[in-house]
Amino acid sequence: MGGGLGIAALLLLPLALWGTTAVKVGNTIVQSEFYQQDENKQHQGSEFMFDFDGDEIFHVDQEKTETVWRLQEFGEFASFNAQGALQNMAIGWQNLDVSISNSNKSRATIVPPEVTVFPKRRVELEEQNILICYVDKLWPPILEVTWVQNGQSVSEGVFETVFYPREDNTYRMFSYLPFVPARGDYYDCRVEHEGLPGGLLKHWEPELPAAASETTQTLVCALGLAVGIIGIVVGTTLIIKAMKMNSAHNHRGVL
Repeated sequence: MGGGLGIAALLLLPLALWGTTAVKVGNTIVQSEFYQQDENKQHQGSEFMFDFDGDEIFHVDQEKTETVWRLQEFGEFASFNAQGALQNMAIGWQNLDVSISNSNKSRATIVPPEVTVFPKRRVELEEQNILICYVDKLWPPILEVTWVQNGQSVSEGVFETVFYPREDNTYRMFSYLPFVPARGDYYDCRVEHEGLPGGLLKHWEPELPAAASETTQTLVCALGLAVGIIGIVVGTTLIIKAMKMNSAHNHRGVL
């Protein structure tokens, strides 16, 4: 594997962020860390994660102080001590404070996210599926994603990933909503971000085959019945004809 790690200070007013980035050479494993605080919203947060070519390997849950593997199987072949990440993050917070002071809280450019909604699998009526809200190219990595079904907010079963770093120093993330397609249902993924005044609502409806009308169903049934009757008539005629031919053959045999 090839690749390198670097450190970048990203500053804004009142939001400041410090993180790591990587330059890709062949395959790349990235140790991504960011630390941020928003003085207006009284918000602060941080993240520590590893990814391979843009796919998450694991991240550290700071509240539970444990390593969370993206797939359980990953943890069977590798290990990571979450305490080491917490020590790195403590140093990161110190670096953030120094960066804020040195920059005099200068503001960086806000990048609004691009949002796409799509299903995981081909949509089939009444078959379990997963709806994905993909939020891409955003900065800073502070946002809120909510799901709406038929005008009503839904949260049951919703799963969100951590923020994944991009090579241009922006971020991306995914939100998943399990659902069962039903005719007439519609969904919205609402994204709130500093770069989206008023938020963004991305609409999605399942593309399902049109329901057959009552007239069409009647015609199909009538056609099926007609084909069945014709089959019976033809079959009966062939049987009678065969019986007559057999009788005539037997009569000539006697003579």
